Amino acid sequence: MNGALMLDLKGLELEAEEKELLQHPDVGGLIFFARNFEGVEQIQALVRSIRAVRPEIILAVDQEGGRVQRFKNGFVSLPPMKTFGDMFADSPQKASQMAHHCGWLMAAEVLAVGVDISFAPILDVDCGLSQVIGNRAFHHQPEVAVALLHEFINGMHQAGMAATGKHFPGHGSVEADSHVAIPVDNRTFAQIDAFDLIPFKALSSKLQGIMPAHVIYPEVDNKPAGFSAIWLQDLLRQKMSFNGVIFSDDLSMEGAGVVGGYADRANAALEAGCDMVLACNNRAGAIQILEYLEKYPNKPNQARFDALRGKGKLAWNDLPHSPQWIAAEEAIRSIMGH
Repeated sequence: MNGALMLDLKGLELEAEEKELLQHPDVGGLIFFARNFEGVEQIQALVRSIRAVRPEIILAVDQEGGRVQRFKNGFVSLPPMKTFGDMFADSPQKASQMAHHCGWLMAAEVLAVGVDISFAPILDVDCGLSQVIGNRAFHHQPEVAVALLHEFINGMHQAGMAATGKHFPGHGSVEADSHVAIPVDNRTFAQIDAFDLIPFKALSSKLQGIMPAHVIYPEVDNKPAGFSAIWLQDLLRQKMSFNGVIFSDDLSMEGAGVVGGYADRANAALEAGCDMVLACNNRAGAIQILEYLEKYPNKPNQARFDALRGKGKLAWNDLPHSPQWIAAEEAIRSIMGH
């Protein structure tokens, strides 16, 4: 069984306290950061040590590309997603092909070291306002973003990885960074629906996970989207028929602070419709959530979590001998100028 909390580790190896935490039945996932990664052999050893304690745990990383790539040494450097959007103007076919290569390559490498999912791709539409999104987004036109996202997700799926879209219903139209502030988007629902929601509506059936934004859309609800039953249940689950895992964004972020302490944040996210909550970079906060979850009556939907498990087809040492890896690696290196 999978629990409802995803937490993090302090360093390159599993500490005694972390082994104990991983055995807690309400821990269901673990996310890696750059501080947990030194190289391929080290991350494989760390994954083995985690699986020895909790074989069924969902292991995750942010391996989007560009400035958000946690695993670097030994991995192919991936471009920011805007690269494919820029390419689309001259050659839609080439841009789509390159996006497919990138989705496959990212997923194949992450799966090959034993990690299940990368929190990718970004479905936010970049309209030049958000510095935290910026070149992480594929394009400023939703329809172009959808075309490229379609191919990127197909590549991920072909490699055996579930896709997690973020940040629902769209973080690209606010200037503030929800890591350090509480962004407010004052547009009407009709405006959001006609712009930011287009990729989510077009691709929700291809996604196995979605992560909502710590953004308040007061014309719809006075709560951030990740704590809003209107956004998560009425719109995402019912109107858009999404049946995958809803992950909270990190409950340690400033954008989550409007709700209260860590137990309050977890309760608000789960009651709004999240299946799994993330608590990173604050061990005390994660422990408070675990204490709260021991008393929480509703348990996660197991079938949703099962769809997240990595089904990678290639071991790390087999990658350089795979024709698809060779083609994808050459394509992405040509973009990166190597």
